[in-house]
Amino acid sequence: MPNLGDVFPDFTADSTSGPIKFHEWLGDSWGIFFSHPADYTPVCTTELGHVASIMPEFQKRGLKAIAISCNKVDDHKGWIKDIQDYSKLGDTWPYPIVADPNRELAVKLGMLDPAEKDKAGLPLTARAVFIIGPDKKLKLSLLYPATTGRNFTEILRVIDSLKLTAEKKVATPANWKQGERCMVLPTVKPDECSTLFPKGVNTVAMPSGKGYMRFTPQPD
Repeated sequence: MPNLGDVFPDFTADSTSGPIKFHEWLGDSWGIFFSHPADYTPVCTTELGHVASIMPEFQKRGLKAIAISCNKVDDHKGWIKDIQDYSKLGDTWPYPIVADPNRELAVKLGMLDPAEKDKAGLPLTARAVFIIGPDKKLKLSLLYPATTGRNFTEILRVIDSLKLTAEKKVATPANWKQGERCMVLPTVKPDECSTLFPKGVNTVAMPSGKGYMRFTPQPD
């Protein structure tokens, strides 16, 4: 599995939207790449349908979505009809699903779940989530077991934090949500605060006497 800060591996593969050259497809956008154990499986059906329903949330954040499952494109296309019906979606499908029938990408990206196996006894692909920046570098990775569906509300929250902290000298505290106060990075010197944070900085007194708990309204 790639490490944070690594350039995410480029690949060429077939998909429901035709051949994909990943870096070329991503372009200058942020991207979410998420994997699925197999087509026609229950948890994956709920996840793919939910992502399709919240695509406007990804799009307004300037983010492209792409999925992968270890089956052929024709299987994906048949499965999409089930997903659309289950999730009460329209006739259009808003993002590509990559084919990985030989599990080459699953192995390359370290996405196998050894505890869960398919009918042939092979390890299932885990539910990996990769967030990739416009510089093609990995910004976040999450790895769920095949049996646990992902929380895409949390993933959207994380994307908001990643984009904000990539542009501003802030961090986001526990349970932060868009619009809430942020924390000033420890690397920011006190004499820089008035310029960087015109909305003001509040320093919370700590028993240690160290002034590291600095809060500011979310920068614009």
